[in-house]
Amino acid sequence: MPRWGMVIDLEKCTGCQACSTACAMENSRLPGENWQDVLFYTEGEYPHGKLAWLPRPCFHCENPSCVYVCPTGATYKTADGFVLIDWDICIGCKYCMIACPYGVRFYTDEKPLAGPDIKAVFKSNDEHSWNPPWKMPASQENWKRGVGIQPRGVVSKCTFCYHRVSKAPKGTADLSEHDSKTRDFTPACVVACPPSARYFGDLDNPDSEVSKMIANKNGVRLLDQLGNKPQVYYLTGSGGAVPSNRAVRKT
Repeated sequence: MPRWGMVIDLEKCTGCQACSTACAMENSRLPGENWQDVLFYTEGEYPHGKLAWLPRPCFHCENPSCVYVCPTGATYKTADGFVLIDWDICIGCKYCMIACPYGVRFYTDEKPLAGPDIKAVFKSNDEHSWNPPWKMPASQENWKRGVGIQPRGVVSKCTFCYHRVSKAPKGTADLSEHDSKTRDFTPACVVACPPSARYFGDLDNPDSEVSKMIANKNGVRLLDQLGNKPQVYYLTGSGGAVPSNRAVRKT
């Protein structure tokens, strides 16, 4: 069984946020709920300061703290590497949001920071939290996996496009937008990335492209010292870097 993970090449990433847009459309996200966020920050001081950016999905950790604190078992880890949320048993307590060191979870019923309230504009007439004019087919929704338009009062997060990846043929080592045989099973953010800075594949397969890139290009994990063991690796090379303690997020 594969253990799916992602590699992001920061030397290639341009901060264009195509990943954010593609994810929002693929997964029917509320405005502001950026499952694929791009954080902009500055490092250094004048005259040597610089603007940088960091794409930040859910890291689908090998040792996820969000799973350990969930009182109902709604957040869970699958055998093939996904960290998912069962919306049928999520009670919206937000413990997982507090436990996640990466800030990649969202509570459906948070008051919007700016108007109009899009949920009020596109009201739902059923158990869904809203009824957007763009949405995935109802046949793809899976509340046990946190896929689709969520109900009210639950937490949502990136699923690594579970509804696509889980249908990949057995034995697949890499999912690529450049391969016609795997494109439909590849996460939307990977498919949409203009500079092809994202790679997705089986971390347990030594012959997969992601495994080779991590080994040969010194892949690093964000806040690795916390012990969560993220399944998203960054390639920094000489031109990119993960944020240091000197970084200041732009507001």
